[in-house]
Amino acid sequence: MQDVSRRSFLKISAVGAGALALGASSATAAQNAKDVKFDEEYDIVIIGTGFAGLAAAIKASGRGKKVLVLEKMGRAGGNSVINGGNMAAPMNKFQVAQGIKDSKELFIADAVKDGLGLNHTDLLGVMFDRSNDAVDLLTSCGAEFSDKLIFESGHSVARSLQSTNGSGSGYIQPMMGKLQNDPNVTIKTRTKFDDFIVDDSGRVVGVEAREEYKFDPKLFSDDLENKSGEKKSYKAKDGVLLASGGYGRDLWYRQIQDPRVVPSIDSTNHPGSSAGAMLAANRIGAFTLLTSWIQFLPYCSPDEKGFGAAVNFTNHCCNTYGLTVDPKTGKRFMDEHAGRKIKADACFKVIAESEKNDNYPVNVCDSQAVAARNPVYTSRPLEAGVVKKFNTLEELAKAYNLPLEPFLKTVADYNSYVKAGKDPEFGKVVDKLDGIDVSKPPFYASRTMPKVHHTMGGLEINTKAQVISSLTHEPIPGLWAAGEVTGGVHGASRLGTYAILDCMVFGMIAGETIGA
Repeated sequence: MQDVSRRSFLKISAVGAGALALGASSATAAQNAKDVKFDEEYDIVIIGTGFAGLAAAIKASGRGKKVLVLEKMGRAGGNSVINGGNMAAPMNKFQVAQGIKDSKELFIADAVKDGLGLNHTDLLGVMFDRSNDAVDLLTSCGAEFSDKLIFESGHSVARSLQSTNGSGSGYIQPMMGKLQNDPNVTIKTRTKFDDFIVDDSGRVVGVEAREEYKFDPKLFSDDLENKSGEKKSYKAKDGVLLASGGYGRDLWYRQIQDPRVVPSIDSTNHPGSSAGAMLAANRIGAFTLLTSWIQFLPYCSPDEKGFGAAVNFTNHCCNTYGLTVDPKTGKRFMDEHAGRKIKADACFKVIAESEKNDNYPVNVCDSQAVAARNPVYTSRPLEAGVVKKFNTLEELAKAYNLPLEPFLKTVADYNSYVKAGKDPEFGKVVDKLDGIDVSKPPFYASRTMPKVHHTMGGLEINTKAQVISSLTHEPIPGLWAAGEVTGGVHGASRLGTYAILDCMVFGMIAGETIGA
C-alpha cells in the first residue's frame, strides 16, 4: 500500500468515505463441530471484557446461565476501562430532578445530526428505552455517579452521567468485582479468540481460542505471525456474543478502510484494539457496514501518548465553558460545542497551517469552568503536565506564543457572547452555560491533536443484538454482537457519551436473550 504523508492527511482532514464493506460472499468456518473435541462446555461464550461483554455476563448469569468470558489481553476492560467514564442516560434521575426536558425524538435527532443521517434509528430507540436499565445495572454493581450532569458537545441538552472517578474504570471495576464472585461466570484473560465453530446447519456452537496468549505490542494487533498460546475449543450451547470492540489500533485494517489513516497516526485505543473478531464473523457470512468511517477525538493532547489525561479537561472544561484558538492568530475558529467530526476537521485544518504540522490549537478556560466539573478532570492532567495553570491571560498567551492583542479581544468578545446569550460568530450554545465565561483567574489551557478514537463501522445487528447474515439477510443462528464491533448505531460520527450506553444496552439485551 502506498503510504500517505502526515501533512497530506492533515490537509485533506479527518474521516470520510462512506462506501460499505460487505461481509464474506460465502459462509465458511475454520472448524465444523463434528470434527471438534470440545475442551470445555458452557451455555454462553462472550468475547471481550468491556462494557458490553460484562453487562451481558451479568444478565446471563442472573438467568442461571453458565458463562465463559474470553479476553486476549492481560487485563480486563479493553477501551472501556481507559475511557472518560461519561454515559448518555436520557431521562435519568438527575436530569428529571433538574427539570431538563429531554425526549426520545431529541435523543435520536442529536445522534442523526452528527451521524450524517447514516444511523439505524431503531437501534437508537432501543438505547433510549433501556437507558435507565443500564444505569440501574451499574448502580447494582456499586458504580457511583456524580450528580453534575455533562452537557456534552453535540447534545441539545445535558443528559450524560459521569463516574465519580472520571474514568470508565469507575464502571468496569465494580462490574468485574460482581462477576469475580459469581460461580456461574468464568473469565479467562490472555485467551485469544481465533474463530467460530459451526454445525452442519451453519449455527455457531462454539469458538476456537488460545490460552496463555502473549500479545506483542510491537506487532500489528492481529499479526498473523503470532502463534503463541495453547489451542482450546469451547462449546457454547446457547450462543456466542462478540463484544470485542473496534479496530482503532489495527494499523493494517484501518488504513485499508481509509488510506489517509497511516500507521504513524496515534490512537486513544488500547494496544489490542483490532478487527480480528469482526473479520472472523465475516468469514461465516456476517454483514459489515460503515467500516471506512473512522472517528477522531478532538480533545487529545499532542503532549502525551494515547488517550492520556487531558481529554476530559479539554472537552468538559474548555470546550463546554471556554474557547479554543488558533495559535497563529489568537482567534477562535470553530463552535467548541459542535460534534466530534466538525471539531476534528476544524482542528486538522489549523494544525496543517505550519510546515511541521505542529500548529496545535490551544484550549482555554477559567476557574469557574474547573469548579463546575469533576475535580479529577483538572488535577490529573495538571500532574501530568499536559494542562497548565496561569494567573493571567497575558501569562497564558506568552506560554503558548499567542498574539496577545487578538487573543485578549477574542476572550473579551466571547465573554460578551456568554453575557448576551448568543454567539454570532460560530453559534455556540452559550445561553446554556450558566453564565460561565473566561474571566476569573486562575486560567487553564491545553493543546489539541485529534487521534483515532472510535471505529464507526462493524457488524450489522438487529434490535435483539443478533448478527445479520449477508447471505440470508436474517440473523446468523447462535451469533450475537454488541458495542463497537457493531455498525449502524452511530452513523458516520458518534456523539460523545453515546458509546457506553450503546455497549451497556445491547450487552444487556444479548445477556437476556441468548438461549431464551
